[in-house]
Amino acid sequence: MPSIPFVPVGFEPPALLATDRFRLEPLGPQHNHSDHTAWTSSIEHIRATPGYPDGDWPPLDGMSLEANLADLRRHAADFAAGIGFTFTVLDLADRGVIGCVYLYPAESAAYDVTVQSWVRADRADLDGPLADAVSAWLAAKWPWERVERQGR
Repeated sequence: MPSIPFVPVGFEPPALLATDRFRLEPLGPQHNHSDHTAWTSSIEHIRATPGYPDGDWPPLDGMSLEANLADLRRHAADFAAGIGFTFTVLDLADRGVIGCVYLYPAESAAYDVTVQSWVRADRADLDGPLADAVSAWLAAKWPWERVERQGR
């Protein structure tokens, strides 16, 4: 993964996407417990979600809360450096984590960015609406033209 920003110099990444069903904000250490609970409760569902074809994530055995915190800190550092943008998907009612969206440089030269997203198994009805909302958001607010949506 490159260590240089993959957005234009001076571009301010949007820090919020709000819909009538969920809210996205940058993922950070403050989400650790709720994020950990969300993905560990839905490992098989996430692995079956389009965009997770390698079978490496999430780990079948989970990970400790401390390891998850280190992962969230890495995502927050990527966001601050402009080399990747990870957003938590929050429930509107209780602001608990119900999923994540990842925007990272595409591995293929055919694309500018790769988008991956997941939601908890008990919120599977949001898989499609989340992917569609993120697609529209990227087209309206982000600088990329060639988006790899991972089969969505």
